Parts: sequence; structure tokens; C-alpha cells
Amino acid sequence: MAYQTVFRRYELKYVLTIAQKERILSSVTKYMIPDQYGKTTIRNLYFDTDTYLLIRRSIEKPVYKEKLRLRSYSQVSSEDTVFAELKKKFNGVVYKRRLSLAERDAVTWLCGGGESPVNTQISREIDYFRGFYAPLYPTVFLAYDREAYYSDEEDGFRVTFDDSVLARQTDLSLRSEVYGTPILEDGKVLMEIKCSGGIPLWMTELLSAEKLCKTPFSKYGTAYQTLIYSNKINKKENPQYVC
Repeated sequence: MAYQTVFRRYELKYVLTIAQKERILSSVTKYMIPDQYGKTTIRNLYFDTDTYLLIRRSIEKPVYKEKLRLRSYSQVSSEDTVFAELKKKFNGVVYKRRLSLAERDAVTWLCGGGESPVNTQISREIDYFRGFYAPLYPTVFLAYDREAYYSDEEDGFRVTFDDSVLARQTDLSLRSEVYGTPILEDGKVLMEIKCSGGIPLWMTELLSAEKLCKTPFSKYGTAYQTLIYSNKINKKENPQYVC
């Protein structure tokens, strides 16, 4: 299967009630269709320094920020495909580079400090990032249930709905089950609008009717503030880099 590897887009986030989600979804399905994954449980491993430099900088809302993660769209085995993603944001625009690899190869590379199993522009960008911030470790496992839709008329326009957002600092592996501490308020859903340019008129009218304002919600940032900054989990006592 061919996967998109380079993304340039705006990402707008909104926290909804379940009732708002249902009303918005009834309109979304008139104009959009489920993407290739449809409803799925996304798993992520976020990488950071031992002092959490990347996420601490990100929370300060700089003009430029970046992060590295390993992602899968299901519980995987060593042979299944996962994605190494380098994500950057500059002046409100999100740039993402994504490399698909077998889970075993991705883990050996990113977690074990080995060499990239492929030689591409994206692998070289990730290696430069790893060298610049070295050493990097998997610090948080973060998972959530997602419904994703895209428009076949508006190029690059996508809408996703995330709930059951859970994070933990133990059992850091995409092969493991989903469990952890909830980091999104009970009864809330995170909606993300992803677009390369403008938002369709029907969506702007929908946002206005629901009186929705975008919010700077970061899943990894919220996990850091919930699990680490608050000292609910002491990383020095509980590092389990088992990815």
C-alpha cells in the first residue's frame, strides 16, 4: 500500500461535547467520506530528552517547534507497518515527514540507536533531528479512538474526532494493549480540522452555529502536564523503555 509521506497543512482544534459532535457529524457525513482507516485506535510513542526539552519548549508556544513520534493504527506485531513521524510547526503551518517501516526495524532504529534501515531524505531528516537532540528516549505512550473523514472535492480537507485519549509512561510499546490515564475531560471530544488552505463555507457556518472557537490542545503537552509535571508519575523511578 502506498502511504502519503509529506504533509503541509493547517491544523485547527476544537473541544466538543458529545452532543456537539453528533450534530457536526451529521453535517460532515453529507460532504465527506471516511478515510482509509475509518474508525480506529491510534497508538503513539513520543520521543524526548531526559529533561523533556521538546515538550517543554512546545508548551511555551514558540514560533517554531518540532517533535518525533512512532505511530500505528492498531496493535502491532514485529512485522506490521508503523510510521516514524517528524512533525514541525512554523508560524501556524504544520509540516510532517512520515516514513513507513516494519515495527521491528523502526524500534531497532529509534529506540535502540541503530542506523536507519532505509536511506531517504526523510530518514536523513529524522537522523539529523535525533543527533541534534541526542540522546532521545520514548517518554509517553498515547492512544485514542479516532473517526476520520476527508473530502474528495476539497483537496487536503480532513476532519477527525478523537476521544478516549489515554496516556502512560510505562509499557512503552506499540505491541501492547491500550490503557492509561485519561487526559481529555470526560464527555468531551477533540475535533481537528486539517486543511491546506481555506475551510469550506458549510464548515465555517457549522462552527459559527455551534459557537465553537479553536483551542491550542496538545495531546502530548497535556500528557506531560498531567503525568510528569504534576509528579503523578516519577520518570526516574519508572522508566520502561520497552518499545
